[in-house]
Amino acid sequence: MLIHVFKSKIHRAVVTEANLNYMGSITLDESLMEAANIVPGEKVQIVNNNNGERFETYVIKGERDSGVVCLNGAAARKVQPGDVVIIISYALLTPDEAKDFQPITVFPSEGNSIK
Repeated sequence: MLIHVFKSKIHRAVVTEANLNYMGSITLDESLMEAANIVPGEKVQIVNNNNGERFETYVIKGERDSGVVCLNGAAARKVQPGDVVIIISYALLTPDEAKDFQPITVFPSEGNSIK
């Protein structure tokens, strides 16, 4: 049996763009992705602290150290630039693997940069 386990999150990133005219996804600064162990194409859950929206999409790699957090396509309707979001990834683990698994939490500083 496998269970879904919290793998990593980017906690309280600020949305920089909402691009309705782009195929769906979230574009993330490559530095944020690496710090949170998130890979291109990975499914993530987005939690918008400003309006309570919760939805899933997949990740597209953005320019390194750009601070970009851009919701694309239909997801652009669920955020506004300046909204604070939590980006969560999950892993499928056995219950035994999950007992010792240590998730990663990234706390971006101003401009969505990594300290």
